[in-house]
Amino acid sequence: NMKLGGLGPDYEAIKEKQQKLKLQKEYSRQIKEYNMKNITVIQRLPTKPQVSAVARQKALEYAKKIPRPKTFITRQSEQEGKEEMAPSRPSLPQIPSLETLWSRHEKEKEVVAAFKSLHIL
Repeated sequence: NMKLGGLGPDYEAIKEKQQKLKLQKEYSRQIKEYNMKNITVIQRLPTKPQVSAVARQKALEYAKKIPRPKTFITRQSEQEGKEEMAPSRPSLPQIPSLETLWSRHEKEKEVVAAFKSLHIL
């Protein structure tokens, strides 16, 4: 009862593979149904706890009593309001003279040249 090779398809092997695939699909369908039931149960469980009106009222009163921190933004808006009232003060910073900038530029060029001579840059 030994079958040696052949040129045609092996129907027995094909039927076994089909049966295996059918079982896998059935198993995956069952797992999917089980997971869907569990997911819906889990989603229903976490509900918001009911907060009583008394607790909310206490929380609001507590929030009103806490001093609020002063922010930098409010300080700037206050300063801008003061500046608008006094237009005689210049709002722009003083521009340094051209000679001061030129001398600073020359000094910085000398510093860079010194670094280059020491092979630091």
